[in-house]
Amino acid sequence: MLTAYRRLFLIVGLALALVVVCLLAAGSGQVPVSPAEVAGSLLHRIGLDLGPLPSAAQGENALWLVRFPRVVLAVVVGASLGCAGALMQGVFGNPLAEPGVIGVSAGAAVGAAAAIVSGVTVLGAWTTAGAAFAGGILTTFLVYAMSRANGRTEVVTLVLTGVAVNATAGALLGLLMFLTDDDGVRAIAFWQLGSLAQATWAAVAVAGPGAVLGLTVAAVLARRLDLLALGERAARHVGVDTERLRITAIVVTALLTASAVAFTGIISFVGLVVPHLIRMVAGPGHRVLLPASALGGALVVVTGDLIARTAIDYQELPLGVLTAVVGGPAFFWLLRRTRSRAGGWG
Repeated sequence: MLTAYRRLFLIVGLALALVVVCLLAAGSGQVPVSPAEVAGSLLHRIGLDLGPLPSAAQGENALWLVRFPRVVLAVVVGASLGCAGALMQGVFGNPLAEPGVIGVSAGAAVGAAAAIVSGVTVLGAWTTAGAAFAGGILTTFLVYAMSRANGRTEVVTLVLTGVAVNATAGALLGLLMFLTDDDGVRAIAFWQLGSLAQATWAAVAVAGPGAVLGLTVAAVLARRLDLLALGERAARHVGVDTERLRITAIVVTALLTASAVAFTGIISFVGLVVPHLIRMVAGPGHRVLLPASALGGALVVVTGDLIARTAIDYQELPLGVLTAVVGGPAFFWLLRRTRSRAGGWG
């Protein structure tokens, strides 16, 4: 079992790695900026006369108008998906639970796409995020209700529910594409592929507060999730209201997922692979697992976005496709590993 110092080392190591990758990502692109100049630009903006400023023409504008919003949104999205995956796995008691795999991301994307196609703006800049949240929470409760039987979550039912939800969401997105114009078709195609190409400070201002609120509440729930892992009867015996805990966690999961997909579309498997890898290193305790999964998810998404926009000159790979290429085989491995541990599912 890891000592407190080793757990702290894991958190600090992930945080430092995230800072380094963010500096590299902010400096990479058609207008190259060195990490020292990126750090210098940041320090000058907060009033500290330290470090060099970008020497390249338009370097400062490239950083503050394009790169920094994209990197910050990538951190928000990755942290939200990583934490949502760990939280969902704790609620369902299942390592296969993840917003993308069981259809929560697709449900949130349907809500957001419906808002875009219909032109509804009742919540102003928050309309798309609000519609994504509504779609995400409805899907989460549907999955929760369908996969629970006799007080436990069945693995096969969870996976099959995800297949059905993703298929239904895909059909609804196709229907919306049929009913809308060319702009709507392009917007929905963006949702299906997943990308940070539309990152702006306005998007960060909308997605950020929801993510921060969700991460904060998730941290508060960590101890009770550890007790829930011992079994419902044991958790109730020490005073945990298990149903209230599950409902709260489901709402938080939907909030985090909506914050992630509202401006980026579907980015799958981050919430599946990252918490599982963190759990292999840090153990199942949620007080370490949740923040480490958030940092790990942010690290993965920032790195993935850096690869997506620099791997091919003057072209950008869809981030959701890139994460699926890596996450798909990881899901098959995890599925086989879970089955072998369960001794077969019949």
